[in-house]
Amino acid sequence: MTIHEPIIQIKNMQKEYVLGGETVLALQSVSLDIQKGDFISIIGPSGSGKSTFMNMIGCLDRPDSGEYFLDTEDIGKMKSSQLATIRNEKIGFIFQNFNLISKLTAVENIELPLIYRGMKAAKRRETALEVLEKVGLADRANHLPAQLSGGQQQRVAIARALVGHPPILLADEPTGALDSKTSKEILGILHSLNEQGHTIILITHDLDVAKKANRVVRIHDGQLYENGGEWFADTQYGTEKYQIK
Repeated sequence: MTIHEPIIQIKNMQKEYVLGGETVLALQSVSLDIQKGDFISIIGPSGSGKSTFMNMIGCLDRPDSGEYFLDTEDIGKMKSSQLATIRNEKIGFIFQNFNLISKLTAVENIELPLIYRGMKAAKRRETALEVLEKVGLADRANHLPAQLSGGQQQRVAIARALVGHPPILLADEPTGALDSKTSKEILGILHSLNEQGHTIILITHDLDVAKKANRVVRIHDGQLYENGGEWFADTQYGTEKYQIK
């Protein structure tokens, strides 16, 4: 459900780190437009720059240079408090290891972003239960994370990401801790959410997962490569030739 209007515009983004006395160029003049309603995957092995790029997209870190507009707002000019508001309102985060709080029930975990927004308790609970039903776990509302399977925990994490109705869902290896059957179910949920209008950005090292997106961008040595045809995978995948459709 792509609407041809950019929700993210990145131009010449660059980021350096100093490690062991050496300067590492994690992102090299990266440029990328993501349209409203896109389902895009960013694939790369460890050390490729994808985690750095994810942190930039998620407003968790700042680039050294370049421009980043999110929903027409200039992220580079924002204070830390403004970035925190952007993260809470514009981006729903989904992580590989779920990042649920073990002492809170499913519905309490989902309520957390709404607490930061100052929503009243009764409305928070009502909203959280609605989203929990949306991911098919209404009957697990009062279960602790330890009482849920990995797939159920990821559904709770997706519900938590959704509860504030953010336009963007940023999923970092969302199937990395799951078996193949459960992974397909989670990817199915993401596709359904995309069809409902959410912009999905999927970070992964797994080509099979990446190909489930409508757009595939490869990151290697801090540079981006995008095309819809053939490409040779980097050393993470050997020399096998893949076709992205």
